[in-house]
Amino acid sequence: MTGAAHTGRIGPNAVIRLAEAVDALESKAVTKKLFIAANLESYVHALPEAMVPEGEVTTLHRHLRSDLGAGRAASVSWIAGLRTADYLLANRIPKPVQRVLKLLPARLGAFILLKAIGAHAWTFAGTSRFTWKMGRPLTLSFEDCPLCRGDHAATPCCSYYSATFECLFRELISADATVREYTCIAAGGTACRFEIRY
Repeated sequence: MTGAAHTGRIGPNAVIRLAEAVDALESKAVTKKLFIAANLESYVHALPEAMVPEGEVTTLHRHLRSDLGAGRAASVSWIAGLRTADYLLANRIPKPVQRVLKLLPARLGAFILLKAIGAHAWTFAGTSRFTWKMGRPLTLSFEDCPLCRGDHAATPCCSYYSATFECLFRELISADATVREYTCIAAGGTACRFEIRY
């Protein structure tokens, strides 16, 4: 983990794609109301173009769950995660690298992909500690996850991350890949943990 991991900032996709998803599944009026409730009214007029304080992401996701309810929030977060993965595939993961990953044996491709994700974890995990472990299934972990930090939920609620990882793995490693969050700090876990089957 590099020193940048401790800056407490997260890439703007966590805000931009969430706004797009609320627009698509709810309405622009709901999006505006959500951002105002989260004290992020400035983003109603102009979405961020650079990394944002992780506290803004935490607050935004907390208000999403409290204002829309767990079920609707999970759907919105999932779509936001898919849109984030689409953005990464279109703009951040070079096409030659994508072609190579698709040609490699799945286990090797998964290892290379996770190594790259881990190296860039500071862009989406903020001050959270992100780790991963090879195996069947693969496991990912966020200690002090910024999406649900300080919140309480009956079930795991970090579908934004689940969708992002699932889309990347389905596109680059295996069309059958699935991601499931099986513990969540909001639901009483010591960390937010995900398993990837492919």
